[in-house]
Amino acid sequence: MSSDNKIDGSLSAAPAPKAADKILDVARDLFYREGIRAIGVDEIVKRAGVTKPSLYRSFPSKDELAASYLRKYDLEFWERFDEAVNAHPGDPRAQIIAFLTRVGKRTQKPDYRGCGMTNAAVEYPERGHPARIVSENNKQELRRRLRAMAAAMGAVDSDTLGDGLLLLIEGAYISGQLFGRGGPAASVARNADLLIEASLKK
Repeated sequence: MSSDNKIDGSLSAAPAPKAADKILDVARDLFYREGIRAIGVDEIVKRAGVTKPSLYRSFPSKDELAASYLRKYDLEFWERFDEAVNAHPGDPRAQIIAFLTRVGKRTQKPDYRGCGMTNAAVEYPERGHPARIVSENNKQELRRRLRAMAAAMGAVDSDTLGDGLLLLIEGAYISGQLFGRGGPAASVARNADLLIEASLKK
């Protein structure tokens, strides 16, 4: 086990919540921008202005810190998704287009690094890794919701439409990083609308 993942068994007192929040905020920024494996706990504690023991009191290992980052990312993701849903009650097509319009706009930002969940799944191919589990759960729930929304739209084959929308979303996450401003991810909402139109019962 690397020093990043060692637990200091002599530490038992819980740190102040503010210290834990600071650590998680710094880790979230670094993990998203640089990648989880590229960042060690030494860099995190340095940026957060805390000691390594204070980190390990709240996060027993780097793996658990990575999973905690992704749990927070998951909450933020569903907040954005639900905002789009709540803005168009009873209209799943408009909900999807609203969500993807925002995704398309985010992909055009200079600091865009795609989806933290997708990136983590690529970094951690091993099944059962704490970070991968959070990522897989997020993607499974997104797939379930998209299929349900496709059914509510009256698609001929709702599962295929839902999966097609998921593939468009994942493609936007990756191509946004590859092409940046002016890339194909900017038109993800328009392409989704075309796919939906072609999939509805006539």
